[in-house]
Amino acid sequence: MSTPDDDTGQRTSARADNPHAPLSLAAFVGYLACFIAINALSTDIMLPGFPEIADSLRTDTTSVQSVITAYLFGFGLSQLFLGFVTDRYGRRPVLLGGTFVFTIASIACTFSTSLETMLLYRALQGLGAGGIRVIATASARDCYEGRTLARVMSLVMTVFMAVPILAPAIGQGILLIADWRAIFGVLVLYGAAMLVASWYAFPETLDKKNRRPIDMAAISGSLTAILGSAQTVGYTIAAGVFFGSLFGFIATAQQLMAGVYGLGVWFPLVFSLMALALSAASFINAMLVERYGMRLLSHGAVILFCLNSFAMMALQYLGLLHLWGFVALHSVNMFLVGLVFANFNALALEPQGDIAGVASAFVGAVTVIIGAGAGFFIGQEFDGTAQPLIVGFFLSGFLCIIVLVVTEKGRLFQAKHAPKT
Repeated sequence: MSTPDDDTGQRTSARADNPHAPLSLAAFVGYLACFIAINALSTDIMLPGFPEIADSLRTDTTSVQSVITAYLFGFGLSQLFLGFVTDRYGRRPVLLGGTFVFTIASIACTFSTSLETMLLYRALQGLGAGGIRVIATASARDCYEGRTLARVMSLVMTVFMAVPILAPAIGQGILLIADWRAIFGVLVLYGAAMLVASWYAFPETLDKKNRRPIDMAAISGSLTAILGSAQTVGYTIAAGVFFGSLFGFIATAQQLMAGVYGLGVWFPLVFSLMALALSAASFINAMLVERYGMRLLSHGAVILFCLNSFAMMALQYLGLLHLWGFVALHSVNMFLVGLVFANFNALALEPQGDIAGVASAFVGAVTVIIGAGAGFFIGQEFDGTAQPLIVGFFLSGFLCIIVLVVTEKGRLFQAKHAPKT
């Protein structure tokens, strides 16, 4: 039985002292952070290179945004079937296979000569990364539950957030000494390093007794459990809608900040400062979530995000939102995103302890597909101003609140308590 939101998340299995032996908690968190970081690295490191990629592939910068969307759709779609595979064969085979595919696709991206081939290889790169992402959340759910799971995922996010902070600066640094293809060379090296490290050190976290066959009965039972849970479905949709704003920002950040706001080569530094707010929030969430609960923190953060975005819209309409005003207010939004990510994921996975792999796949796939679609729409609406992006922020926050109200039947902020026995 799954532990409720207000449970401490203590496990009573034979591996309770260290459910991910031989890795310590710090090492386990480090591995999960590296697994999740592969996604941010694969998107953020290339942002400074958009103009150069556009010139090389004979297209425009807005069209180059599609390299983000293609990756995200591959990343999301792969998780729809890899969840069943990992619940049948274990975490390690999917992890190693996904890392191998990611590395090979990164090599192919390096030699792309047209936007069309680039998009194909980027989608394949996303397919591989999707397997890695499934294992990150499924392994965490194998080992922890309840608020403890949220705390562990917050610690993972704190470590992981070093990547979006550093990735654009790394990309800009590469462009000072090489062309955009060297950026994909870095992804090749990262994938190869993770493949070797995972092969030698990452443990299998799924007990053999918990493995599930891949047959129609098992698939039907898993889908019934997932789709029959209002909490899982509701928080998955809420996450997708909410993170559409983040994907939209990633897609348009280079055009808006380096171009419209005139930051030029300083864009990676300012981008990193805003990402730092996200990392700080993840760390604070890890410290607070076991005391205050996932719902109180995440629901409050979404409402404040919506209000802050409305203030940005008002300032933009009045012509008062200049560079540093945008940076300051968007940093607040990034901080609030950091209070949502780990909590929404933990809440979505909380009822699905017996099918953590499939549930992790469902949550990851649907979140990314919805978010990527919303982010693509926001990015394609770019008109040379910050207005489409800011409106996208507000709409994402507002729609997320509606989904939360429906999911929780109007009772926001309140933890669900276990029934007395």
